Parts: sequence; structure tokens; C-alpha cells
Amino acid sequence: LPAAVGALCRALPPRARPAPDTLRRARFDRPQASLDFWRLLYALLKQIHGGTWTESGAIDNQIRFVKSALWYHGYGRPELYRLPSDGSVGSRELLLAFSWLLHRISLLEQLLARNRVKTGDETSVCTCEDALPNSQKSTTEMAPVYGPGDRIDVRYLQWLNGRLRFQWRSLHAQHQEQCKLLHKIHLFTSGSHMDQILGHFSVTETDLIRQPENYKQLLQLLESETMQLEAFLEWKQLEPVYWQWMETVLDNMAEEGNLCESQDAHVEKSGLPKATSYCPWADGLTGQIDRLSRDLMTLRDQLHKLVTHRKAAWCEKVKTREEELQKEGFSAAARKIQESVELKLLDLTSLCAPEKKKMHGSCRLVFRSKHPASETGFDGCVSKEPVSAVSAAEVIRDLQLREASLGRELKQLQEECRRRLDEIAQGLDQVICIPP
Repeated sequence: LPAAVGALCRALPPRARPAPDTLRRARFDRPQASLDFWRLLYALLKQIHGGTWTESGAIDNQIRFVKSALWYHGYGRPELYRLPSDGSVGSRELLLAFSWLLHRISLLEQLLARNRVKTGDETSVCTCEDALPNSQKSTTEMAPVYGPGDRIDVRYLQWLNGRLRFQWRSLHAQHQEQCKLLHKIHLFTSGSHMDQILGHFSVTETDLIRQPENYKQLLQLLESETMQLEAFLEWKQLEPVYWQWMETVLDNMAEEGNLCESQDAHVEKSGLPKATSYCPWADGLTGQIDRLSRDLMTLRDQLHKLVTHRKAAWCEKVKTREEELQKEGFSAAARKIQESVELKLLDLTSLCAPEKKKMHGSCRLVFRSKHPASETGFDGCVSKEPVSAVSAAEVIRDLQLREASLGRELKQLQEECRRRLDEIAQGLDQVICIPP
């Protein structure tokens, strides 16, 4: 176990690396480890979500962020959210949350990918479907319901939408400017790289040529990353030992919970009258059977009433729908049904099509001209094997198909909203609605 915990701690980023004793103290729910664990989760989740963090932040703000991030990822254990905001207790609950993140969202893999030293020019490419995982779908079902007093002004939402659009355009303009500068660097250094597959320098390599003294810092970063990767490999070999240890932690928690329940039950039973000596359990069992029988009869009557009510409501809904179809005409309804069926068929065609490897993650940007560096470059002893690459045209084509599918879905939703607004407007007296 000490080797597994040590490898796990060394595989974490240096700035957020805990002491191995922190995990061992948390197993016994020591309050001394609570603050360290809150800070650890805050630092790790901040890096996962791409934010900057400082160790001097207020502990209550850090705890609030950790709880929000765990809720976002789908952690549903209520005991953690009941912990106080001063970080005085709850180290074992935090150990469970940390282990859950290790298993559920591949915490170490994400941290290694985000903190990787980038020596080449990279960009993120994603053509996957933006479907939510099951864990995040479950969190939306548990979202709080706002009452009438919690309504938000529509003008505030419009202002937020406009601000978001402005920031999106600014980000797009900055990205375009970055692409232009990268293209200049790749074009001017074309044919200068020893690797014939690349053929040009990256921004980091160009900066090292201009300022050679910076190579020491880059070398230190690469050595630190290498140590993390070695620790990660050691952790993958010792990971089963860690999970066996976590099973013992869960067993201890279950034993303590059963002990508390037995004590509560003993306190409750102490005030009850003594049972008869000849059959101490017969009276209680008979009473339970009678109560269960009455409850079953009540549930049967309620289900019968509910089924009758639902059936009547459904018949009324079908009758109303038939009247609506007669009013608006069969052709309009058939056209809507046909559009819906076409949209479903397009989605079904994409699902039944041969599985195409979706692109997701970071890709290195490589400049390709009509005369690649493999033909006009150096003749040194370098690997000439082709590497897996993706062109911008392929990404653009996939994004255009996705845009067309989303456009059709948006149009269908707009039609449904327009129809619902028309139905609502018809029920308003002395009100004239002018469509935009």
C-alpha cells in the first residue's frame, strides 16, 4: 500500500502533490487531513476546468467550488455536501470523493494531458457528438426547481446573451490572428527541420533558436514530466492494491454505520413493553402482516383510480388532437410528420453507417505545401513512415454536416415553439399578437 499511495502522489502535478500521510490519515477520518484534502481537490479540479488557482484563497470559496465541481461531474453522495464550510471535518468523505474522481473521470489521465509540455504547435479538434454522459444526465434530473419568486428578468438574459456573443467574436478574431502568425512561422521555417515529416519549426523551437538560454527551463519541465509519467506507470501496476485498500475503508464506514443504527434501535426498543414469553415475535409479525395487507389494498385502489384518470385524460387528449388535425388540415400535419421522419431517418442513417473514427483531442499543426519537406528536405537518418494526419478539409466537412443536422433540429424546435405560442395566444382575450 505505501508504494501505491506514493506512486499516486508522485503522478499528480507538482504544485498539487499531497503527502502520502494525508491519504492514510483520511482513512481514519482525522480532522487534521481535512483542510489538506479540500485544498488538494480544489487545485486538481481547477486544473481540470482550465482555471487558475492560488493557495492563498479563502477556504470557504475553495470548498464551495469543490462542491459545485463534484456536483457537475455527478457525485451524488449527500454526506459530502453536508460538510461544514470551514474544512474542520470530513477527511474520509473527501478521500471517497477523490477516489471516485480517479475512477469516474480518469483524473490522472486528464491532468497528465493538460499539463503536458507542448513542444509543437497544437490545436484541439473534436467531431464527436455532444451527448451528455449518463452521470451528467442524472445531475440535470436532480437540479433544483425554481419557484415564482426566483424568476429572472428576460432583459438580463438578453444582456448575457449579447455579452457571450461579443466574447465569442473576440475569441474567434484572436484565434484567426494566431493562425496567421503560426502560418508565417511555418512558412518561413519550412525545410529547416531535421524531421522530414514536419519540415518546419514550431513556436517553441523558434523561440529556443532566438533565445538559447531558455532551453534549461524547458529541460527541467521535460524531466519533471518524465518523472510524472514514470510514477503513473508504476501507479497503473499498483492500482489494484489501492482499490482493495479503499474497499476496507468502505467496510469500516459500513460497520460504523451499522453500529450507530444498532445503538439507535436499542434506545428505541428500550421503551417498548416486553413481548410474551411463549412466542416473543408472533404478535409483532401478525401486526406487520395486517399493516402490509391494508397498505396493499390501499395501493391497489389508488392505482385503479390513477389508471382510470390517466385513461380518461389520454382519450381526451386524443380527441383534442383529432379536432386540431381537422382544423389545421391533414396536409399540414402530414408535412410536419414527414419532416420529423426525415430528421429521424438522417440520424438513423448516421447511426447505421459504418463506424468512423471520431477525432477528439489535441492535434499537431503541420504545414503542408505543394512541395513537402520530405521531397526537398534533408537526407538524414530520420523516420520516413507516414504518420496519421487529418486535413482541415475533413474537419470542415464533418463540422458542416453537424451544422446542417443541428440546423434542421433547430428549425423543427422553432416550429414547435411557434405553434405553442399560437395556441397560447388564442386563449388570451383582448390581446393582439403580431409575429416578428
